[in-house]
Amino acid sequence: MDSAVIFDVDGVLLDLTGAEEDAFFLAFERRYGLTGLSRDWDSYQVRNDEHIISEILSRHGLPAADRDGVIADYLAILSQGFGSGALRATVIPGANALLDDLRGSRLGIATANLLAAAQLRLDAAGLWPPVRALAFGAEGSGHKRETVARAIAETGLPRNRIVYIGDNLNDVDAGLSNGVHFVGFSMDDARRAKLTAAGARYAADNHAQTGIIIRQLLGVTSAE
Repeated sequence: MDSAVIFDVDGVLLDLTGAEEDAFFLAFERRYGLTGLSRDWDSYQVRNDEHIISEILSRHGLPAADRDGVIADYLAILSQGFGSGALRATVIPGANALLDDLRGSRLGIATANLLAAAQLRLDAAGLWPPVRALAFGAEGSGHKRETVARAIAETGLPRNRIVYIGDNLNDVDAGLSNGVHFVGFSMDDARRAKLTAAGARYAADNHAQTGIIIRQLLGVTSAE
């Protein structure tokens, strides 16, 4: 495998549901009675679950050392939710087929989610096995560019043999700043336009198109 394809999770492989979002904030409500917390992920200083938890604790004068407890509560809520069927992971159309089509490359994820949370969600959707060998999340990282850099380093591959796919402006920055091929993905026309304006040379509105772009960039054929 002389190439690697690294995916963001939300908006690329999975659609973050309102119920999954609720699970994150429910950890604060149950532990501290906090409600009405901002659900605009871009409103936080660092768009990274670990940092967001720390920022919320700081804003409310709560001990920084409580972060691990909040994380444990959140993961327990997710695990219980998926186990009971109260939570369901929603797969972006075509994601399963895309991962299967690209199995000749190393596949991985670089996400702002806690990796343990991403694993629970992807596993519930049946998408964890293809990406688990190259999986990086919020833990011990900062801005998305840092998480992507960790994934890149793990591959040991030249940067022109790596593609990163994301759906946010921080993903564009992560791909371009790390010198790998970047493909913007969104089914929303306005969002794709923003990705292109931010520097994304390639943008796809469906994963059949994503696969075509990736194979052209890497010069690889379909695994079919």
